[in-house]
Amino acid sequence: MENLTIRPYRPEDWSRLAAVHDAARLQELWLAGLEEAFLPLEIAAERENLFDYTLRVAEWDGQIAGFAAYTEDELAWLYVDPAYMRRGIGSQLVRYVREHTAARPLIIEVLAGNEPALALYQSLGFHIVDTQTGAMPGNEAFQVTVRVLEYNG
Repeated sequence: MENLTIRPYRPEDWSRLAAVHDAARLQELWLAGLEEAFLPLEIAAERENLFDYTLRVAEWDGQIAGFAAYTEDELAWLYVDPAYMRRGIGSQLVRYVREHTAARPLIIEVLAGNEPALALYQSLGFHIVDTQTGAMPGNEAFQVTVRVLEYNG
């Protein structure tokens, strides 16, 4: 994919990262019927410890179009700007994380109702292992149901 570069996050990426997150997160929450639970990245990053993860950004023709944050065994954040969706950016970010982590299984949680994300992960070899309901991380006033997926490749 010649238009795409994945690289480490830099502090000057912050405003674009926030724009990507906020647009994609609103769409994700809408699919799950949880629009009222939206928190901008400015708040969510602190509450959910974004910078405790390895953080990579995806650039499409030099513009930040998405990002992923992960540990050795969890893909915790994956967002693609809706204006850049359906170009393979999310798939490439997932492949990047799989290639740069050694622990297996690699875990991800998908909000119930987010069928596009579920389909993406399943197409890349993840499979559902559990469904859990509980407080939304970072915004505990809301209850969420998530599908827990694993990649064992």
